[in-house]
Amino acid sequence: MENAQQLLDPAMLARLRGLPLRARRTVEGYVSGRHRSPLHGFSVEFAEHRDYSPGDDLRYLDWKAFGRTDKYYLKRFEEETNLVCHLLLDVSESMRYRSDAAPLSKLDYARRAAAALAYLVLHRQDSVGLVAFDGEVRTLVRAAGNPSHLNAILGAMEDAAAERKSAIGPIFHDLAERLKRRGIVVVLSDLFDDVESIAVGLKHLRHRRHEVVLMHVLDPAEVDFPFDEMTLFRGLEDSADVLADPPAIGGAYRAEFGRYLRRLQSVCRAAAIDYVPMRTDRSLEVTLSNYLASRRSV
Repeated sequence: MENAQQLLDPAMLARLRGLPLRARRTVEGYVSGRHRSPLHGFSVEFAEHRDYSPGDDLRYLDWKAFGRTDKYYLKRFEEETNLVCHLLLDVSESMRYRSDAAPLSKLDYARRAAAALAYLVLHRQDSVGLVAFDGEVRTLVRAAGNPSHLNAILGAMEDAAAERKSAIGPIFHDLAERLKRRGIVVVLSDLFDDVESIAVGLKHLRHRRHEVVLMHVLDPAEVDFPFDEMTLFRGLEDSADVLADPPAIGGAYRAEFGRYLRRLQSVCRAAAIDYVPMRTDRSLEVTLSNYLASRRSV
């Protein structure tokens, strides 16, 4: 497992700065920014309060409310708004996998991708939060826009341990209710779960009017199935170990895996969700730059 500083590649980030993560659709925030707001009214018209979180801009604290309640609240206004990005990081046991062809495990690759996206969002003075999940939400770092918030994001990812079974569909339902602020939800996962359950969970997030990006993190061995000798395949997430002859099962595996990918991609197209394949043997910089450039051109 990498430490927090290893998650950020300064040279890569310098090259990616010109490709920010921008909202394609209407978003909702609480400070002035560059993204379209769904709210209407005068640019400084008060809308509502929300609870204060560490890292929030102190300029928006309502001191009168503090005097009445002895609690900290932030004012929200109806105006052009900053983007809120929620990073959903799968830390289930299957994310630990790394074949000989890959320089990083799926989890380390996903963590580096999440760290880069968090940096880019904060660099544009937008807000970012993190959810680490397996079968449950293990860590929830609320979205904030303070530059120092990056340390909280990196620290939470560093502490994430891939030890438990996943339940992705139910997690999406849970987070659709928890993530109140409309924005971009970026999922980084190998998505090894029932596709129909995942599909219903994703539709719930879209129903809550989040823009969803699915970054599908896979090891090359999972895609190509390059094995050619009798192999003991060790089960992850409570699956049984299987001794198998790869030449005998390779064709069936690839066909089934292809059907799984096509179904997942079909779900994303139907729900207007961006599907981004991420192979851990390929350059993260190239993958991210190609995707961010495609968003800018639409």
